[in-house]
Amino acid sequence: MYSSTVLALSRRPLVRRLVTASATRGVVDRFVAGSTLDDALAVTADLVADGRLVTLDHLGEHTTDAAQAAANRDAYIALLDRLGPLGEYAEVSVKLSALGAALPRSTAPGTLALDNAAAICAAAARAGTTVTVDMEDSATVDATLEIVGKLRVDHPSVGAVLQSALRRTEADCRDLAGGRVRLVKGAYAEPPSVAYRSRSEVDASYERCLDVLLAGDGYPMIGTHDPRMIDRGLAAGRPAGTFEFQMLYGVRADEQRRLAAAGHRMRVYVPYGADWYGYFARRLAERPANLGFLLRSLVMRSS
Repeated sequence: MYSSTVLALSRRPLVRRLVTASATRGVVDRFVAGSTLDDALAVTADLVADGRLVTLDHLGEHTTDAAQAAANRDAYIALLDRLGPLGEYAEVSVKLSALGAALPRSTAPGTLALDNAAAICAAAARAGTTVTVDMEDSATVDATLEIVGKLRVDHPSVGAVLQSALRRTEADCRDLAGGRVRLVKGAYAEPPSVAYRSRSEVDASYERCLDVLLAGDGYPMIGTHDPRMIDRGLAAGRPAGTFEFQMLYGVRADEQRRLAAAGHRMRVYVPYGADWYGYFARRLAERPANLGFLLRSLVMRSS
C-alpha cells in the first residue's frame, strides 16, 4: 500500500515539479551518480578500486520521440567507448522504453528499440563487456523477453531481469535459467491480477524463483538488499564466479563491501544522467526511510 501510494503521487505533475525544484543535489546523489558521463566514470572507478563490480544505467525511460531514443542509444555507446580498462569490471543496464519501445507503432513498428539495443550490445562487445536489459512494468514483459531472445542470437551474454512480484515469474525463471538473469523483487505498482501485493508473498516468490535460478546452469544475478535472500544465495553452495550479488548505488554500502571482501562477486547498479526523477521516485517508494530522508532535507532547506 505504501509503495503504490507513493508511486501514484509521484506521477502527479505538481509533485514532480516540487521534488525536482526542491530536492538538493546531495539528496539525489545518494541514489544517482551525477548527471554526466564523467560523473559516472568517476564513481565506477572508485567502486572498482574498492573491489566491487558495476552495472551502469543511463537514466531515461518512456521516451516517445525517436530522436531522443537515438540520443539515449548514443549516450550508451559513448559510455562504452570510454570504459577502457573498466570494461573488465563494468557492464551496462538498459531500459527498452528509453530506446523507443514506448513509441506509438505508427512511429516505430516494433524494430526501433531492438535496433538501438543491438547497437549498444555491439559497442559492449567492442569494450569487452555486456548488457543487461532491465524489466519495466508487467505490460512490457513479453515484448522485453522477446527482444532479449533476439539480442542473444548474436550476443549470448545479454542478461534479462525478472521481478518476483509478478505471478508469472517463477515460470519465466524456469524458461531462462540457462542464461544471465537478474532477479529482483520489483518496484512497479501492479494490479493484483498479475502481481503479489503483500511483502510476504513477494518474498516467498523471490525464494522460489531464486532456488530455480540457483539450480540451473546459467548465471544468477541476485538483486537484493534483504539479508535472508543473501543468506539463501550463499547457502546454495554454488562455486565462486558462477553467480553474483547486485545492489543499488547508495543502499547498504557496508554490506556490499563485506560481500566483496569475502570473495563474492558484488555488482553495484549505478544510475546517472539528468533524467533522474522516475528512478528516484521508485527508490522513495521502496522504503519509508527513503521518503523521510527526502522530507527532512526539504524541511532543512526551507528553514
